Amino acid sequence: MEERHDTDMSLHIPPHLTVNTGAKPTASVIWLHGLGADGHDFESIVPQLGLPDNLAVRFIFPHAPSIAVTLNGGYIMPAWYDIQQSDLGIEHDKRGIQCSAASIKLLIEQQIMQGIPATRIILAGFSQGAAMVLYTGLRQSSALAGIIALSGYLLLPEATDEFSAESRDTPIFIAHGVNDPVVAMTLADSCCRKLKKLGYQVGWHSYPMQHSVCPDEIKQIGQWITNTLQQPD
Repeated sequence: MEERHDTDMSLHIPPHLTVNTGAKPTASVIWLHGLGADGHDFESIVPQLGLPDNLAVRFIFPHAPSIAVTLNGGYIMPAWYDIQQSDLGIEHDKRGIQCSAASIKLLIEQQIMQGIPATRIILAGFSQGAAMVLYTGLRQSSALAGIIALSGYLLLPEATDEFSAESRDTPIFIAHGVNDPVVAMTLADSCCRKLKKLGYQVGWHSYPMQHSVCPDEIKQIGQWITNTLQQPD
């Protein structure tokens, strides 16, 4: 299904929502939604994170393009890449993933041009979005402030030779529901173990939930963002 990306989204910054927690933000969080959702999906999470008043952060919530998703009978919906198998650990849509990664990198570059250094930029995502921020962040030529992967998994898991040396200085927060029926927790656990073996600083968090987020998780994410961004660059 190569035609689904004929618009060449790699050449365009994806449409997105922006929420600032204060005037003159000194850091950015680019947060990707999951399959079938859009940038509004996590917009309401910002005030729930409990960030301190003196930490001005720009939250960016991009919208994925609408494409045909094979697993859903070719139904067109917002997606960062096609899904062809119910087993998410195999047969990944390499071209679609690369196109979305290119658009996310444009968002990162935009923030850098606006005065936010890479070391003050966090990539966050849920489900498909989590898989995409891992894919993109692990290949960045400059270390980021952090990566937050919620209920996600590692795309193209054998391509670890593509990970940049600089990305090993990027801390990673991985969280998953123990009862997740959509993305098996074993996939996230495998991702965590692989990254730790490669020398990444990874924090693992599990919660008694399904394919979702929960209050305890949101609280810990907020604390992690605060601790990460309040440390010296």
